[in-house]
Amino acid sequence: MHEAIETRVLVIDDHPLFRKGVADLIAMEPELRLVGEAADGAAGLDLAHELQPDLILLDLDMKGLDGIETLKRLRADESLDARILMLTVSDTESDVVAALRAGADGYLLKDMEPEDILERLREAMRGRLVISPRLTELLVRALRDAPAPRDPDQADLTPREREILDRLAQGWSNKLIARELDVAVGTIKVHVKHILKKLGLKSRVEAAVWLVNARQP
Repeated sequence: MHEAIETRVLVIDDHPLFRKGVADLIAMEPELRLVGEAADGAAGLDLAHELQPDLILLDLDMKGLDGIETLKRLRADESLDARILMLTVSDTESDVVAALRAGADGYLLKDMEPEDILERLREAMRGRLVISPRLTELLVRALRDAPAPRDPDQADLTPREREILDRLAQGWSNKLIARELDVAVGTIKVHVKHILKKLGLKSRVEAAVWLVNARQP
């Protein structure tokens, strides 16, 4: 029997009480381990680089470096290969879209039930895109008018790119896709970049939403 792989978690949030609540929540899941906490974006960047966590929970509204800018800088750090989830109170369309376009792997609201947050963290551990249920329709509306082809045929995607796009639509991470297709993660990153360029989109989340909409009658 294989031993469960432990997911190392970093929390970046400027509210001490909320960080304590998240720490208690993580302690309930044997496959999660809290390895660090940061009270602002700048400290979070330093800790992320130092600790190399598998999963980062990031607040949006923080003093100093806000969540979006912190997210962009985390994504610019080539040494990091972490899943990054926004965990915030904001459910405004502009914040959700901005975070996902900046590279977030999910967007969760702090007012979710603790057990629901934990379940979403488990999904994220499995390499899935996670979004609070009530935000799904908002995201679809926001991205429905994105400048993209109406169907995959018009995008001139290669067979391999179609394979990868199908998995993006299921919320798969680069690591998960690479493992499934037996190629390097770096190869998948290049393919995703090409797919987004062909679709005229800025993020993998937009590509996923677009494909789901394109397949609806």
